[in-house]
Amino acid sequence: MSSNQNDIRVIEAVLHFLPVHVRMPLKFGRETLTEVTCARVRVTVADRSGRTAEGWGETPLGVQWAWPSGLEYGPRHEAMKGYCTMLAEAWAGWDRFGHPLEIGIDFQQERMAALSHELDTARLVDEPIPYLAALVCCSAFDIAVHDAYGVLHGCDVYQTYDRPFMNRDLAAVLEPAEGSDVRFAGRYPAEFMVSNPADVLRAWHLVGGKDPVDTDELTGDEPDDGYPVLLNDWIERDGLKCLKVKLRGDDAAWDFDRMLRVGRIAVDKNVEWLSADFNCTVNDPAYVNEILDRIRDEDPRIYGMLLYVEQPFPYDLEANRIDVRSVSARKPLFMDESAHDWHLINLGRSLGWSGVALKTCKTQTQAILSLCWARAHGMTLMVQDLTNPMLAQIPHVRLAAHAGTIMGVETNGMQFYPAASAPEAAVHPDLYQRRDGNVGLSTLSGSGFGYGLDKMARDLPNPAAQYGL
Repeated sequence: MSSNQNDIRVIEAVLHFLPVHVRMPLKFGRETLTEVTCARVRVTVADRSGRTAEGWGETPLGVQWAWPSGLEYGPRHEAMKGYCTMLAEAWAGWDRFGHPLEIGIDFQQERMAALSHELDTARLVDEPIPYLAALVCCSAFDIAVHDAYGVLHGCDVYQTYDRPFMNRDLAAVLEPAEGSDVRFAGRYPAEFMVSNPADVLRAWHLVGGKDPVDTDELTGDEPDDGYPVLLNDWIERDGLKCLKVKLRGDDAAWDFDRMLRVGRIAVDKNVEWLSADFNCTVNDPAYVNEILDRIRDEDPRIYGMLLYVEQPFPYDLEANRIDVRSVSARKPLFMDESAHDWHLINLGRSLGWSGVALKTCKTQTQAILSLCWARAHGMTLMVQDLTNPMLAQIPHVRLAAHAGTIMGVETNGMQFYPAASAPEAAVHPDLYQRRDGNVGLSTLSGSGFGYGLDKMARDLPNPAAQYGL
């Protein structure tokens, strides 16, 4: 066992649930999101000498994204909240010492499966919680542990992903792809990150499947709350340069028309880049190829603006081993929902995926390890949003700044629930409103993730769970 004096363990976990309602519905595949519960977590950690520090983490429990199912939303939502409560008790009783990456991966490998089984036997829902949904629940705790570690040591958390803080090199966790000359022995995450991260990032705006892009799509039910509704107005207000377009994946005519409609607005408004998100609903690469080829032939300008394609194919990569080389030969093809960890990224790379979309909602630990594996194997990176409001926005954009993405960061919490982040926006205004097509990180400072919580006037609800101490 390590005797590193930098090591910590968790001694308390406190869980809060913050309900948020969206101002505009957001479509995920075949489901639509109108509300979300954010799990906000405070952990207390102690080092080997007994010094303690607190850290915070938060994630939206994106039920529709993390747990696609024919089950009603309510039971899945309650099951994820119940799993968060179980995680609070498990983390508070997790007496493993180490660096957050080390205790994070050990917790996921040794405790999460058992907790998921306990949830199933509790009969909160009539199907097992998917691993992705379990990761989303765990991410708030995992992020809080990373934050607390930086706070305890009085430094930015990204300064800790190297020796002398870490006990294990990457070879203790990661294995290279078969036949590659990649080596992880003696290498640490800091080697794979941007050494001087930018404090301004290009911001990607989400054009949701239910978002009106022109006046003929208005229904009269749109909110009148001072924020834009039409795409033109968003572009002008925020100076947008990057648009991510949500597609259906099961209606080729609609998808093609949607890309062209958005693309023509983008050209007219001097937007620079587009991406296409097929939302995991496609089973045949020919579907994507035909749309891409038709755009290329009918509007080469829009085709040239299309920077990458995101996750057209089903979540479960092991059960759906689709050869996707024909798609990635046309445009960079990014794994998202399928990329839970480096094992699946390895499988995806063998099938022809060329890039990885990282998300902090899959835990900071898995995001960092996935970043290292993908970059070591020459894969391109992006950091995608789970519509992160409030505190969740901060680790999200910090990951993008350190990952060296293909282009900026997707950030759309200000589109769907801008008012929810008012206390955080008062401290970090450039993080919660896009200006000149960018978000700014310059106000983030101090230890951990640099939240600046002491400056935020937010009253939290009573804890949903509290364990430890």
